[in-house]
Amino acid sequence: MTDGTRRTEPVRPVQKKNSQRKGSPGKEQPGEDIIAAGDKSAGQQGQGGGAGGSLKPSEPAGEVGSGHQRSHVSAGRAARRKRVRENTAVKEKFAEQLAANQNIDAIIKDRVEMFYDLVENRKMMEKVFRVPKNKDTVFRSLTIGTNPPVKALLVFIDGITNSQVQNMAILQPLMLLSGIFDRCDFECQMFDTTRAGYKDLFDRVKEALLPNNQVSTAHNFSRVVEDVLNGNTALLIDGYNQALLLETKGWPYRSVSTPQVEAVIRGPQEAFTEQIRVNTSLVRKIIHRPSLLTEFIKVGNSAPMQCAVMYLDDLVNPDLVQEVKRRLESVRGDFLLETGLVEEMIEDYPQHMVPQVLSTERPDRVAASLLEGQVAVLIDGNPFVMVVPCTFFTLMQAPEDAYIRWPIGSFVRVIRYVGLFLALLLPANYVAIIAYHQEFIPTDLLLAITGAREKVPFPSIVEVLVMEFSFELIREAGIRIPGTVGTTLGIVGALILGQAAVAANIVSPILIIVVAVTALGSFAIPNYSFSLTIRALRFFYIILAALAGLHGIMVGFFIHVGVMANLKSFGVPLLAPVAPVTRKGSDYLLRGPQWRQETRPDYLDPLQVRRQSEVSRSWRRRKG
Repeated sequence: MTDGTRRTEPVRPVQKKNSQRKGSPGKEQPGEDIIAAGDKSAGQQGQGGGAGGSLKPSEPAGEVGSGHQRSHVSAGRAARRKRVRENTAVKEKFAEQLAANQNIDAIIKDRVEMFYDLVENRKMMEKVFRVPKNKDTVFRSLTIGTNPPVKALLVFIDGITNSQVQNMAILQPLMLLSGIFDRCDFECQMFDTTRAGYKDLFDRVKEALLPNNQVSTAHNFSRVVEDVLNGNTALLIDGYNQALLLETKGWPYRSVSTPQVEAVIRGPQEAFTEQIRVNTSLVRKIIHRPSLLTEFIKVGNSAPMQCAVMYLDDLVNPDLVQEVKRRLESVRGDFLLETGLVEEMIEDYPQHMVPQVLSTERPDRVAASLLEGQVAVLIDGNPFVMVVPCTFFTLMQAPEDAYIRWPIGSFVRVIRYVGLFLALLLPANYVAIIAYHQEFIPTDLLLAITGAREKVPFPSIVEVLVMEFSFELIREAGIRIPGTVGTTLGIVGALILGQAAVAANIVSPILIIVVAVTALGSFAIPNYSFSLTIRALRFFYIILAALAGLHGIMVGFFIHVGVMANLKSFGVPLLAPVAPVTRKGSDYLLRGPQWRQETRPDYLDPLQVRRQSEVSRSWRRRKG
């Protein structure tokens, strides 16, 4: 049997079974056809082997290999058949419910138009919202007090609407004040013949009887269902194939509080909340410009989330805005409430550990990014806002830098970069020097370290990994339990565990210092996602140091920098403006004086490059 025959023969049973299934539907499932084809293919491949495409029966190695192959194929085939049978049984058991769900999905996706009959509209809405099983959806029947009276229906979800607004701005005008408007309109037409009346009752209710701040019209059930799920109220009037959507949102939400992750001493003490409209208002409170635009996009399938894209239309590059909206609109997922989930769906390289999107909870930082020409993405129900594009230097900047004097800000950034390298390379350098490069250590210090490690029975790599994993376990446990107890656990656990490990001669005292300094360096990184990346990469460098010493660390570091230089965030290199080298600025590695920050980052290609005039401190000019 040749290789060509072995590849082409398994296709024939699939074509034959497909033709039989078309002629006799319901006898075989599509999954069974594929399984049967795979079984025959696996069986034919198990009979052949070797270079010539065949295997002699007298070769014991071939028999053993084919037997193992047949056993693995049989196990996989049995598992696939079991899954197909279970899926088929579930579908047969709930066939009626599946058909009803598909019918409802078709109503939403096909945008079925509304009926003129109020009873038919009510039946359709009850079908979509699964009433009477669903106890959250409320159908409030009422009569509009016009002459003659007209039947109407309010549809809303209890718990996410403002009942006071419904009572005072919807029910009271429609049921009690509509007769007053009838008399007023009649008198106006009697004494002022030039005044035109309303087109019909629907137009009159919309224009004169509903004092809501936002009123819109919908002609299909899909739009009505979407607004009702967002906290609005739908008003259906008998005899009209459209509905009025009234603004009645009453979500319970947390008030504006102080930042928990990015706390500052001198800056504003406001943080984003879970309400998207509150978050957009916090940004608009800082930027008073008509060019600040907010566009809403639905993201997700089963539970679509509302995302807001904010940008300054006269500053940002239009291509960047289009790319952000294109990625958000192309996301297909069931549940994307968390910022991290959406971040994974829209970033360029989600398989890499380095974050390519800046996540912040501070409105002032989002406002500063928008003024530089970046784009902010807000997600309803999440207090963190994504800012794109993002660079390595952006991840190392903290909100505190903008509220302290620039020399101190530069000094703090230097400390921050030192902490980064300590958190990433200090344990690896300790392992490399102890194991391979003892000549780097002064003689007195080497004798002290050797004496301290004399009773330790483990090599340096083992004690480093034990202490690093123990410290990571303490830190993770301190985060998961309540705040006060977590802080106590972190302090007591680290002290007791370290002292006990040294007393038991499991680790050396110098290693406790190395682990403690490494932990302090990781805490100095301002971005939480980036600090998690450094904590994970630290173990790779420890393994490289154990294998090849400082040479392994250098090779790993060069590969690490090369990978980061290759990463991009929405088309912007992660190491910009260093790699590739672009126009110099005074707020990248160090924080320069404010009067020298005259231009915006050129890697963003903003519409307005200059941020301020060449002489920003004009008061220093001499008179005359």
